[in-house]
Amino acid sequence: MTPLDIQLLLTALASVLVLVALIVSRLKMHPLLALLVVSIGVGFATHMAPGSIVSHLLTGAGKTLGAVGVVIALGAMLGKILADAGVTEQVADVILKRTPDRMIPWAMMLVAFVIGIPMFFEVGLVIMLPLIFSVARKLESKARFKGSAYVYVGVPVISALAAMHGMVPPHPGPLTAIAVLKTSVGPTMLYGFLAAIPAMILGGPLYGMFISPRMNTRPDQALLDQFTLAEKADGQPRPGVMVGMLAALLPAILMLVHAVAEMLLPKGNALLEMASFLGNPLIAMLLGVLFAGASLVLARGGDAEQLRDALGKSLKPIASIIMIIAGGGAFQEMLTSAKVGDAIVHLTQQSAFPPLILGWLIAMLLSVSTGSATVGIVGAAGLLAPLAGADPSLNLPLLALSIGCGSLFFNYANHAGFWMVKESFGMTMGEATKTISVVQSIVAVVGLMVVLMLNAAITIG
Repeated sequence: MTPLDIQLLLTALASVLVLVALIVSRLKMHPLLALLVVSIGVGFATHMAPGSIVSHLLTGAGKTLGAVGVVIALGAMLGKILADAGVTEQVADVILKRTPDRMIPWAMMLVAFVIGIPMFFEVGLVIMLPLIFSVARKLESKARFKGSAYVYVGVPVISALAAMHGMVPPHPGPLTAIAVLKTSVGPTMLYGFLAAIPAMILGGPLYGMFISPRMNTRPDQALLDQFTLAEKADGQPRPGVMVGMLAALLPAILMLVHAVAEMLLPKGNALLEMASFLGNPLIAMLLGVLFAGASLVLARGGDAEQLRDALGKSLKPIASIIMIIAGGGAFQEMLTSAKVGDAIVHLTQQSAFPPLILGWLIAMLLSVSTGSATVGIVGAAGLLAPLAGADPSLNLPLLALSIGCGSLFFNYANHAGFWMVKESFGMTMGEATKTISVVQSIVAVVGLMVVLMLNAAITIG
């Protein structure tokens, strides 16, 4: 390692500590402002030109808003339609009536597991938020419930979505590792499911039952009111369950069709191109909103102007969330552009760990330091690709999976997902750390343990 590498690592560490201090100290700085201030500080500390600093800020915020911001806005609209039509309340009633309280986290984990197969973490969470809030709000009304019902219900969802996002194709991270290491999708997907199940159980229902009695987290009332419906005040009958479920799941169905088409159809196929278009998160969410508005409101005699006003109001509670996530994207871009990832690679090159553990470590360090799981996966896979090609005894699907698991570890303040969970659930920095950061760390570690056990079993066999 060079003195520059050490300086970059210290700068990355100091930037996170300063960010936390600005938010939780007496200054109580708004997270967006804190993220921008710290990002600029990283730029000057790493000797970037002022013009480059501004360019990286705009690039990072813009990329994040383009990839996540519009999808979150569409998700808020879809959630508002589903809540006003009573769909989320219907689903919540079914879950609560047919599931004992102690089994609710398991039911929510199963729903998120299915939703998470085709969906990115952030998109899956947007889809699940109305159901999380509806179930938790009803559970909260029971006098005997202690702690935060929102953590009790939300942690299993976060765990399942994270496990699927980092371990199972067709998510971009695992697919990137598969492509770089030149291995195959089938075995990696099979191993991914085997690792994801115990990981999301330990990080979800089991950890959620432990931590929820120790927390009092409750989302902002405006967001709760948007995504839940206490009573059907207008006297209109609720839509049929099947129509409501189709409206809620249409984006997931379109993304799943795209995922299956990618695995079965050759590149250049017209059906694949159409599936790719319809399964893009932005297009899928847009079609979901249009279908929900048409089938749940307009087809049932609803007023188009009232629908438009409701959709406009749905954006107000999530505006702050979107901007904070954009700030997180700017922070991530600044750390990446400062070449913090290169310093991490140089650090790991001096180690003598087995390839499966080394891949996990490199992906973990790159993800934690740069705020991007994708950077972690690309960097780790690229670094180990020569070894993968030279060692025929190395199980490449398991190596790809170990890299994906490592990229999940300790999602924190430079990750957009951290801010989405924190702001959506109305958490403090400490509460968010106890939930998403710890949950994803559990998922990452358990995933690695399963990888090592599978590798040992295959080697012995």
